[in-house]
Amino acid sequence: MYDLDRMKGMAAKGKVSRRDFVQFALALGLSVTAAETMFVKAARSEPKRGGFLRIGGAHGSTTDTLDPSNYLDTYSQSVFGGYMSNSLTFINHKGEWEPDLAESLEPSDDAAQWVVRLRKGVTFHDGKDFTSEDVIATTNFIRGEESKSPVKSTLESVVEVKADGPHTVIFKMSAGNADFPYVLSDLLYCMLPSRDGVADWQSGVRTGAFILENFEPGVTCKQKRNPNYHWEGRPYFDEVESLVLTDVVARTNALTTGDIHYMNRCDLKTLNLLERTQGVVVSELTGFGHLTLPMLTTVAPFDDVNVRRALKHAINRQDIVDKIFFGHATPGNDNPIPPPPSVKYATVPEPIHVYDPDKAKFYLKEAGLSSLKVDLSMADAAFAGAVDTGVLIREHAAACGIDVNVVREPNDGYWDNVWLKKPWSASYWSGRPTVDWMFTQAYLGGVAWNETRWTNARFDELVNGARAELDDAKRGTMYAEAQQILHDDGGQVVLVFRNFVDAHSDTLAHNEVAVNWEIDGLKLAERWWFA
Repeated sequence: MYDLDRMKGMAAKGKVSRRDFVQFALALGLSVTAAETMFVKAARSEPKRGGFLRIGGAHGSTTDTLDPSNYLDTYSQSVFGGYMSNSLTFINHKGEWEPDLAESLEPSDDAAQWVVRLRKGVTFHDGKDFTSEDVIATTNFIRGEESKSPVKSTLESVVEVKADGPHTVIFKMSAGNADFPYVLSDLLYCMLPSRDGVADWQSGVRTGAFILENFEPGVTCKQKRNPNYHWEGRPYFDEVESLVLTDVVARTNALTTGDIHYMNRCDLKTLNLLERTQGVVVSELTGFGHLTLPMLTTVAPFDDVNVRRALKHAINRQDIVDKIFFGHATPGNDNPIPPPPSVKYATVPEPIHVYDPDKAKFYLKEAGLSSLKVDLSMADAAFAGAVDTGVLIREHAAACGIDVNVVREPNDGYWDNVWLKKPWSASYWSGRPTVDWMFTQAYLGGVAWNETRWTNARFDELVNGARAELDDAKRGTMYAEAQQILHDDGGQVVLVFRNFVDAHSDTLAHNEVAVNWEIDGLKLAERWWFA
């Protein structure tokens, strides 16, 4: 007779029915409830292949493209970067890097040269072998003079990339970079096939878990399982469809009616109702994600640091946490690095930027102003509740002598037409697992995704210097000063650090979830399965 452990193993492999398992457990003296719970847990523990996964995304636009330089939101980043592509490394659920298309990475003593040995036997979706030529073509595509890729800034120190045979690539840099393996994990640095030495992004041919079948920008993307994927056994789903459902009510209805299996960015106002819905599981995780209100520091009045400081004290962030995020967030302090111990070298700059009308008026006076009127461009495409947040900010600022005109922008095309273009707007970041990555991609002077166009020579000097500094204590001191400068002088209002609050059908199962990005590190379709 099978013992209980053997029966649990059979349940995990789908070789015993729930009814038979429960009857067996009852014969051993377990209660019905305990037997049912044990069966469900066992049945969900073993990944199973098959099924058609449907995901409802909070983002997506008619302007979306296959070009990895323009993966501007979590829809394109997950669908094209996470599901369809691979990078040389990836970030696991502990926030640590691991090899992906790379097999190993070997630094020189000063970390100014990295030898990357590639995984053998990897093929693109069209059957082409993945080799060092593809790494070089992809890297040169990103580093090109015309490139608008946000990854370009993180590869700025690379002076040469060359092949040493078909499966070895050597990166030489102008200075050391101890965090280089993290750089190689960026989903926007996904490997593209080389065609005559030129990276081909237009075809949509990649190495990832899913193969592109159909893409309608702003509507849907359908993908099928890659039978030759290099991660053995994965993915588990046969097909995946990612729907653009920017309206949170539409996403929620689609989940509760069974039209989709997963949604990100739940409606926090009605979360308690969703939690009580049969067949739905709500998950909440704390990562590095934060919401910002970037001011273009090249445009008046935001070119005056005193105006920026006045606005930072004119916003009641705790009120926004309470009324917009219902406690599922923590107030920001204009440092995009979450407080310790979340990220190595993180600090909490002083003074804390809290709501203080008197300080706001003081800084306005320092700017030579007795009052101020500014536009704030908001759309829920930036983050759920952005428009309502703008209304609260208008109320907060009124007591400070500041008239905030909330401009409601269209959701479609927001990231192309508003972000980086309007003087003051809303934005979100999934955050990065290292200080250098966050600063190099979003805050160094002149980089593509510097959403405030802020430049500070000392900040740039510290970040570039710390990247090459191998003495841990010195590096920490340099990053601490950089965080203080950004807090004091920068053009970003780091509004809140928000939790990832998503929901899914209880028919889905998964292992530990990564929080370096939303949607299980943007790899959900590859890592989850139907129980």
